[in-house]
Amino acid sequence: MTALHLADEGEAADLAAFLSRLLHYDRSAAVRLQATGTALAVFGRPPSFEVLAIRAVRLAKPYENGLDVSLDVTVSAGELLESVDEAAATAAVPRAVTGPPWAGVLPPRGGWRPEPGLPGPEALRALVRAAVTEFKARTQELAPERRVRAELDGIGREIWSRTVGDTNLPVRAVHAAQSLGFLRPGAPGDLALVSSGAWLRLRTAYGSIAVRRTGTGPLGLSVR
Repeated sequence: MTALHLADEGEAADLAAFLSRLLHYDRSAAVRLQATGTALAVFGRPPSFEVLAIRAVRLAKPYENGLDVSLDVTVSAGELLESVDEAAATAAVPRAVTGPPWAGVLPPRGGWRPEPGLPGPEALRALVRAAVTEFKARTQELAPERRVRAELDGIGREIWSRTVGDTNLPVRAVHAAQSLGFLRPGAPGDLALVSSGAWLRLRTAYGSIAVRRTGTGPLGLSVR
């Protein structure tokens, strides 16, 4: 296995935390890794949120494997997590796996421009809390015979598909950012909403959530 030398123990701990959260939602989760120079991007798709999560990781030295100077591979999130050594700030690249359909397609690398209308971090966290409270209240009000998966999913889709403020960003993207540790209280304030083509991306200091604009179909990924 090829070793990845992470920038420090903190980067290793954050990578491990991100992988653990992905595995919480999908015990067989896969992640796509892309590394060039001292930057590693880890892509995952927690099924509960229907979004693409991106965690950027700093490397201590450029990735290098023989004559290869870049890395692009889909691997098991569980195997990658097991290989993370926080004290040594290293991780090993597991063997490649046949990834799920989303792993073969990614948002564009460039062309991102700012989008207006995104509320501040505390307002976003309050929005998620209100949505969770509403979901619980509405499902508890259902008669026992109506508490079936289809009914619960319908309520969830209605709530989480609402948009944030004057943007086209669905609330589920903010919920995903918070659940995956990207929207932490006290985090640096470099929070932004950007777009490229049909894609919207919520960027924070700890990672990004990418989704397609409403009306373009599920994720609507284009092959890269």
